[in-house]
Order: sequence, then C-alpha cells, then structure tokens
Amino acid sequence: MQTLGVVEDTLFVPMMGRIYASEHCPQILYDRKTLELKNRLPSDLIKQNMQNQYTLLASASRSANMDWFIRSFLERRPDGVIVQLGCGLETTYHRCDNGKTHWYAVDLPHVIEYRRGLLPEPEREFYISGDAFAKDWIKKVRNDVLDAPILVTAGGLFHYFEEHKVIALLRMIGQFGNMEVVFDTVNKRGMTMMKKKYMKQVGHADAQMFFYVDSAEELAAKIGGNVKVIAEEPYYRYIPKNGLKLSTKVSMTVSDQFKMVKMISMAKNTNKMALPQRVAMLHGNISPYQLSYVTNSGEGEGLLFYGTTIIPFKDKFDKS
Repeated sequence: MQTLGVVEDTLFVPMMGRIYASEHCPQILYDRKTLELKNRLPSDLIKQNMQNQYTLLASASRSANMDWFIRSFLERRPDGVIVQLGCGLETTYHRCDNGKTHWYAVDLPHVIEYRRGLLPEPEREFYISGDAFAKDWIKKVRNDVLDAPILVTAGGLFHYFEEHKVIALLRMIGQFGNMEVVFDTVNKRGMTMMKKKYMKQVGHADAQMFFYVDSAEELAAKIGGNVKVIAEEPYYRYIPKNGLKLSTKVSMTVSDQFKMVKMISMAKNTNKMALPQRVAMLHGNISPYQLSYVTNSGEGEGLLFYGTTIIPFKDKFDKS
C-alpha cells in the first residue's frame, strides 16, 4: 500500500476511534466494517496506540454525529446523494446506506489508492481521486445526478486549511444547485487546545492546523450567496456518556460548555436549474450564441460536446 504524508496519515486516527468505540462503547458507535478491517491495518498502529479514552471517542463521536446528519438528510430527501470530502478510510456507507442512495468518496489520489486496497468500491459508492477544493469532483457528481439534492460531508478535514480556502470551497459548492454541507470544526479556544494537547496525544503534533469557527452565522455571512445555517451543535450533545470514565465525561462536558468543538450544517436551497444553467455550470464558458441552441431553441437544435469542444447543431426534419 501507499506511504502517506503527515496530514493523510491522520486518517488512521478516526479508524482507531471507531475500533475502540465498537469494542468498548457501542452505545456511541458500532462499526462492523471497521472491526472486519482491524487485522488488516499496519500492526504497529494497534501496538503503539497511546491515545486515551477521550481522544479515541472524539474521533468516534465525529462519525456518530455525521451518521446522524446523513440519516436525517436521507429521511428528508430519500432521492438525495451523499458526497464525502476527505473520505480517508471512513466506512459511513456501510453504516448508513439505505439500499438506494448514490455515494461518492473524494480524496487525494494516493489516499484513494490506499482506500481501494483496504475497502474496494461497494455497489453504489464511487471513489473520486482529486483535490476536494477543485471543481472536478462536483462537476462529475452533477453530471451523474443533475438535479438531486446533495449532502456534502467534510469530517476532520477543514482544520488543516486556511479560512479563505475553506470559504472558497463552500462558495463553489453553493454554485451547483441544491446542496447541503455538514462539517465538524472548533472555535478559537478549541483550536488552541487541539494544537497543544489533542494532536500530540494522537501522535500528530507536526500536523499544522488553521481553520476555526467562532460563529456559524458569521461564517455564512462571509460565504454569502444566501447560505443558511441549519445547525450549530455542541459536539457531544447527543453522545451517550453512560459507562465512560469520569475524566472523559468531564472533558466532553467542558468542550460542550464552551462550544470548543461543534458540528455545523449549512444549506443553499435553489430551484431546479433550467437546462441552460446546467449546461453552463457543467461545461464552463459557453458563448451566448452557443446557449441559444438550448434556450428557446427550435426542433432539432442543440449542442454536441466532444471533450472541451462545443458544437451547435440544427437538424432539419422532413415533414412531408
């Protein structure tokens, strides 16, 4: 399998958390697929795991929270599509699939290659190699599902990027129709704690972190474009705490009290896009002349796409 970089290597952290929760705290999360994969992970991961219960369950709680948002979305929108940015080794599909949803998992090429070696693509989950902050993945998804509502999840991803880059991504997502986004984040105090303690405890003190959110409404205002905040929830609000160590319960309570870690959900609901809008969205710069072949066009008129070439056409039908 591929050797991973510092940031990508953190993908093992949530997996260790899911293993721990499944074995010791299934009331928080039970992940059968992850348990099946345990013996296929690098052996030193299990032996050298120095995390405490709180850090392990912090990772498992992210998965549990994401599961809740995904299931809620699919209950509201059974025709919805799920896109996981920075998917790493997440096994969400195996926990939350409803038997008909289309799933997309996006990550860097070498991470996707590693993922395929451990988790071959299931029936309705499609892997996309590429940059989560570029348009390629969303254009691919929208080509497949032009008008379907989409929930984009970004678990444990945004921390590692500067605010302007995250905002640019969220603006880009908002340009592609009926979209919702859910992600975990920290406030400024939480970021300080993550840098000082959490990342050291999980063995990744060298991973740089930048992005935090003190107010979801303020972030929405920065994004603009009529983005609405659906939820801004303390991270551990719905996490069962029965049977946990006292130190873990205290850490979770303090985190929620000061909103140090939280889940944020945002949406930009738009009406179904007209065909010219969809053509322009998916294929980039199209001249007004070319668009005229799909706007108030006559019989037999349209556009042909061959790679980056766009060819207007007009067929004349014999009506005799």
